Amino acid sequence: MADIADFANDLVQERIDQALAARNAAKPALAAHSFLFCENCENPIPEGRRIAVPGCTQCVTCQEVDEILGAIYAR
Repeated sequence: MADIADFANDLVQERIDQALAARNAAKPALAAHSFLFCENCENPIPEGRRIAVPGCTQCVTCQEVDEILGAIYAR
């Protein structure tokens, strides 16, 4: 059975959610800049990849390894 404290907590959470949504909506969208060199192996990231995937930080090989390891550990 819900009491007054539960209703107060729900109201506070709703206000926090509204404030965060308003804050995120007011934030200007930042253009992500790609790295010139891979953060893992320090090899150059090809220009085509930097254009195709704005904000990339890894070369294709390191990205593939991360995705494979992520899939393995997600199990």
